Order: sequence, then structure tokens, then C-alpha cells
Amino acid sequence: MSRDPRYDILFEPIKLGPVTAKNRFYQVPHCSGMGHTKPHTAAAMRGSKAEGGWAVVSTEECEIHHTSDVSPYIEQRLWDDSDIPNHARMVDAVHAHGALAAIELAHNGLEASNLYSRSTIVGPSPGPVPGYNPVQAAGLTKKEIREVRQIYRAAAARAKKAGFDIIYVYSGHGLTLPTHFLSRKYNQRTDEYGGSLENRCRFLKEILEETIDEVRQEGCAIAVRISVDEPAGANQIRVSEESLAVIEMLAELPDLWDVNLSTWVNDSATSRFEPEGFQAQFIKGVKSLTSKPVVGVGRYTSPDTMVANIRGGVQDLIGAARPSIADPFLPKKIEEGRIDEIRECIGCNICVSGDFMMTPMRCTQNPTVGEEWRRGWHPEIIASAGSSDSVLIVGAGPAGLECALALGRRGYQVTLAEASSEFGGRVARESRLPGLATWRRVQDHRVLLLERMTNVNLYLESEMDASAICDFGAQRVVIATGAKWRNDGVGRDNNFPVSRGIQKAILTPDDIMNGVLPKGHVVIYDDDHYYMGGVIAEAIDEAGGYVTFITPAADVSHWTHNTLEQNRIQARLINLGIDIQTGTEIISVDEDGVEIGCVYTGFSTKHRVNKLVLVTSRIPNRSVYDSVCEDLEGLQDSAIKSVDCIGDCQVPGTIAAAVYAGHLWARELDESTAEHIETPFRREHAVVEPN
Repeated sequence: MSRDPRYDILFEPIKLGPVTAKNRFYQVPHCSGMGHTKPHTAAAMRGSKAEGGWAVVSTEECEIHHTSDVSPYIEQRLWDDSDIPNHARMVDAVHAHGALAAIELAHNGLEASNLYSRSTIVGPSPGPVPGYNPVQAAGLTKKEIREVRQIYRAAAARAKKAGFDIIYVYSGHGLTLPTHFLSRKYNQRTDEYGGSLENRCRFLKEILEETIDEVRQEGCAIAVRISVDEPAGANQIRVSEESLAVIEMLAELPDLWDVNLSTWVNDSATSRFEPEGFQAQFIKGVKSLTSKPVVGVGRYTSPDTMVANIRGGVQDLIGAARPSIADPFLPKKIEEGRIDEIRECIGCNICVSGDFMMTPMRCTQNPTVGEEWRRGWHPEIIASAGSSDSVLIVGAGPAGLECALALGRRGYQVTLAEASSEFGGRVARESRLPGLATWRRVQDHRVLLLERMTNVNLYLESEMDASAICDFGAQRVVIATGAKWRNDGVGRDNNFPVSRGIQKAILTPDDIMNGVLPKGHVVIYDDDHYYMGGVIAEAIDEAGGYVTFITPAADVSHWTHNTLEQNRIQARLINLGIDIQTGTEIISVDEDGVEIGCVYTGFSTKHRVNKLVLVTSRIPNRSVYDSVCEDLEGLQDSAIKSVDCIGDCQVPGTIAAAVYAGHLWARELDESTAEHIETPFRREHAVVEPN
């Protein structure tokens, strides 16, 4: 296959000052949960993107000084020369595949917690820091401003020494000191660094000029990352005239403008709330302000949309964070005419949660991310089959589909049997809920590739019991029959059943996904705290029900803080008129109604309702697995060597966890683990230096 000529423009080289990007695919800076603590893991992850065809591969934000310590979050660090070798490792991994390496230098100012360094937090003016951290920042004196400028210059010099080709001056997302100087909210100075926009821009301009002076002659390109919007009310976005004026003011100084939205919640909005390319409407005016190349993001996975944005004058380079995680080989697949093989980002932000959980990021679509060094997993290459064993997989949900795909690529003879009339399992059902249509990509991508494999047989409406499995003749059996939602109220807050014999009044998310949409007064009890409670509330509201949303958490869908969605979810439910009662638990359910109580005081009230939807926890569907394992005589009489359960059938979790479980089983089949009996993967170790 060869590239479609329509996409030739995507592969044109782009001059970025003294360096040249070999095409228009640009992995913008994004957090990974790896940072300075896992340099091997980070280097291998970034290197895989360079191998996949991205012309520029960037770090995440990189702290440049101990006064910019964002602990407990794990980002990159370039505090002094001792950090250079870790960065050089990433640069080498990127350069090995002909890509440019970029570093996003950041002083986080008011957003720096300094919990590790215990340094004084600094900002343009003295006062409280954002959020609820009970500390305040010191306002920088003019002498200290000069010292911070020198810190930036020294960091740029170290970045060049590490081998980076592009050096960022980061002034975006409301997260950095230059942004805080630009902000009228945080900058109340009355000297030449405060007041007018020109004065508030002075700090950014000086840093930019001094970075240019330090490294451009050394062959480095200089990029500025800046947000083009400003607060406009809850979850609303409005182009900032001041931001555009700043770009116009500094238009020709950098070699590249990286423009996006602020805050991170808006910039990395999930597919539940924003479509692909939604940022284009906000950044389209930037190119008229500068002759320098512009890169922007928008969760782009369609090459047609990419081309349209370039030809339409929105941007010069296609920026990506999440799509480059879902498929590091996205550019190469477009170049080779394999567009339908792209693992398209579903916009779920599981990757983002890695930053908040301070662990290496994961991806629903790409189970290999974060495992490139740790387990030696390549996103596109997988070992050939280690035996001639055939494999029967029972259940074609996310775990079963991924397991079949990976095994098929290895060359095993695979049979995938699904009891229902469609592939996808929970993905197929959940993608029909409000806002989750893009999640169907998880099944569509895998089914498309599986249908092309001559060594994989797919069967729908093929329910398998223990007898049928034992008679089938496969040497390996994998049970991936998923899980079902509980209808007794057992969840994270309630550890014991709450209902008493009135099951006809109780529904679960499974019932809603099966088309049961109750009318009248419906209470949703969310003790799961992820997305399901919110989307069920939307579905029932759309069907005409009056919803009361009860949760023992302090807010709606609490875990979605980690996916940057919580405020949007709660705002949507409020705008729909849904009655929200937080800090509230279900005490009991009987014929007279639902008794609910305050989790803090224990005060309770009784409510009559038409239906109660329990969104609490799930039970693995293990009956098939258990029955096969119990049929010892059948196993002895058959050719079966092993029976395993994977995904939600083993332990219910996220879709990403199910996909990973399927991939892990397929990777490990017939592979020796003798070298890692105690720990099945490599770990990063701190080097103990002599005293």
C-alpha cells in the first residue's frame, strides 16, 4: 500500500528556525506519570513515537528549579547538571528514528507546591496560591526576577547540552510563572512588570529573548506555548483578546507558536463533551498574527480533518498528545496507506489519570504504552507463536477482542466465540449511552483487523458451556465473559446488601443499557464514582424521568477529577435540573421506599420512588469458567492444557484494564518468565551515590 496523494501535504518538511521537521506530525508536550523518576520508561515511550513517524517528540513540562517543584506530581526535572543524562537518554531514543526532540521548560510559579524542596513559592505578587493549599506565595522583587530569568537561561543551556533541538518557553494552561505575570488576576504589580498588557508581558518577553540569545546560535529552535482563551463562566471558552495581542507583540521572536486552550480541563476535554478538532475555532486567527509556524491540537485522528486544517490556514503542524498515545504509529500508517488500521483515540482520558495518580500512564486503546521498556512491548511488533497450540476465547468484549487480536498477530489459530449477536461486550453497550459513542472505536478497530486474519475464526450467537468447551478441541481456553452490575447495593460505601425483597423496583446499569428507561421519580445511587452514574442520569432524564442523584462522595462522579471531567459532568446534571444530593448514602430499601442518610451526621429521611437504579459494583460472570475448572474429568479427557479467565471476568475494572489483561495473556502465552519469577517486569532503580 502507498500513501493517498490527498495526504501528501502532511508529509512536507517544515522549517522551524534552524531545524527542520521532516513532516507535519508534532507530538506536543504531554504528561506521562513517568517524569524524572522513570527515565528509561519515559525514553522508550517517547522513542516509540519517533519510530512511528512523528517528526517532533516533546517531553512533558520540565521543572527548571527547586522553586518550581510540583510534587507529588511526577514531571521532568532539569534543576542542575545531574539531570542532563536522563534527558539525553530520551533525546537519543528520539534521534535514533530521525525525529526532533523538544523540551518544555517550566517554572510553575504559583502552581508549584514545593512540597519536596520546601522552597518558598513565588509569583508576580504576594498572596494565596490557586486551589486549596493553605499556603501563600511571595511576590518577586526586581532582583529576584533577574535571578529567575537567569534560571531560565541556565536551564536552556542544560537542555542544549542534553541534545534537544527545540526548547520551549512555556506560558500556557495557567500553570506557569510567565502566565501568572500575564494574568490580571495574579499580577497586581505597579512597576514595569504590572499594569498594562505590555508591562505584564515583559517577563515573558525577557525570558524568550534570553533563551534565544542562549541557544539559537547553538542550533536550537525556540517555541512558545500559550493559551488563546480566557475564563468565560463555568465550562465556557472565549478567545482572549489579550492572548492574541501577546502573540502579535512577540510574533516574530520564537520559531514556533504552540497554541491551545486553558485550563487543562478545556485543552484536553474528553470526547463526551467535545468533538475532534474543537479547538480549531479558537486558534484559527493566530496564523494571521505571525509568519512563524503554528501547531495546535484537537484530538485529531482523521487525516482528512488534518489536511483541511492546514489548507484552511488554521495551523501548520498537527499537534497531538492523546492520539499519539493511542497510536504511536499514526503518521506511519497514514504514510503507508493503512488509515483503517489506526488505533483512534477514544478521548476517555485514562491517559491523563496517570498524571493525577502519579503512575505511568495507561491507554484504553494502546495496552503497550508504558510497557515499552518495562516489559519490552512494541506497539506494532509482537513475538511469533511459541507453539502450535490452538486457542478458544469465550467472550468478545474488550479483553477477548484484544486477546484474539494479539494472538492472531502472533500466528496462533484462534477461535473467538461470543454468545450475543454483536461483538464488543460492555463497549458495545456502553457506547450507546449519552456521550460515549466514540468509545465504540475499541471494538470497531479490533473487529476490523480480526476479520482480515485467516487464522482467526469469529462466531456470534455461540454460547459455550463446559461440555462444548471441552469438546471443542482447543489446547488453550480463555474465558472473557465479563461482569454484571450488582442489584443489592454493595459498593464502596455500602459493604452489605441494602434491599429487602423488592427487586421489581430496583434497576442496574445493565437494565438501562438493555433499554429499560423508567419514568416517574427515579433515584440513582452512585457508589461507583466513575462515569456510569452520570451517563445513566442523562439517559433517564432524556427519556422523561425525574432523577434524584445520590452519592456518598463529596461531588458527582468523583473519580473523574482524574480524567478532567468532573466539573463538566456535575455542571451538565445541574443544567438538566437533576436533584443532586452528595454526602448521602442509602441505609435501606423496602416496600415503603428508600431510606437515605447523611454520611456525616447519620440523619436519615424516607422517600417514595418509582424506581431505584443502583450504580455500585459488579460481579464477575464466572459460571462458565468455574464449571470448566470443576469438570476435571472432562479436562483430562480433552486436549485442554490450560483454562484462564481474563478481564472483567477475573476482576471488574476499567475498559483499559480489560484490554490490557487480554493483551498480557496473549503476550505471555508460551513465553518463558524464568528470568522474572518474582517480578515479571523491569523496574527503575535509584542510584545510590557514595556519601
